Amino acid sequence: MPPGSRSLGVWESVALGILQGLTEFLPVSSSGHLVVVQSFIEGFEQPGVLFDAMVHFGTLLAVVVYFRRDLSGMLRACLPGADEQPASLFGGETVSPGTVRKLVIYLVVATLVTATVGLAFSETIYRLFESVQTVAIMLLVTGALLFLSDHIGIHSRGLKDLRLKEALILGLAQSFALIPGISRSGTTIAVGIFLGLKGEAAARFSFLMAIPAVLGATMLEMRHAATIALDMMVIYALGTIVAAVVGLLTIKLLMFVVGRRNLRYFSYYCWTVALLLFIITTL
Repeated sequence: MPPGSRSLGVWESVALGILQGLTEFLPVSSSGHLVVVQSFIEGFEQPGVLFDAMVHFGTLLAVVVYFRRDLSGMLRACLPGADEQPASLFGGETVSPGTVRKLVIYLVVATLVTATVGLAFSETIYRLFESVQTVAIMLLVTGALLFLSDHIGIHSRGLKDLRLKEALILGLAQSFALIPGISRSGTTIAVGIFLGLKGEAAARFSFLMAIPAVLGATMLEMRHAATIALDMMVIYALGTIVAAVVGLLTIKLLMFVVGRRNLRYFSYYCWTVALLLFIITTL
């Protein structure tokens, strides 16, 4: 560990876990908030972005629990004999096993796009995590996307109407969210709405798309796990559990907000935080 640096404390891990659980699903950029708050923890160091990846994994667990019925339906649709099953509910829509398999393929395609961009620009993205000013600028972008999404006409297209090119676009949108300050959920939901999807459908695809993306990032960062002591790993794990519990509650809140097209209120928050960061970093 570099001179002057220190390990993360228990209560700091809990606080960051709560922060991650709230901001991962509320469209305000969890990575951006983690960068900002960690910058105020004097001497805080982590191997790579291991702690960040672990608390993101905690919110991934929340997604799996909340959308467990959808995930179960996707698994059944991919098993032999699935075509003999009747159409079932998937995210509130009545869809056939064939349509569910199509959505699985689209999720894979979107994930491959995100992974390709993430790996190609990984070094650049790591450096951006050291810049609070980058977070401020990107929060302005996130706010603009959220504000515009609430002013797009009402759409009625569901997940069964999703097309391959739209899955590609959503995967690309998710890759931009690797930049701290760009909200993953906010960006992908807003882009889904721009493409003509209902807010609830865009949110559901966004969350399902997060599962392989976050899992891949976590596995990549776990290579650093061997570099920290066991007691510190326990503290990291505590933050992960807290993020999972808070994240589950936050998903329910966001699905309620998206259904009522109130994302613009989060844009005001993003712009306010960005302004405060500009003021703080220039003083």
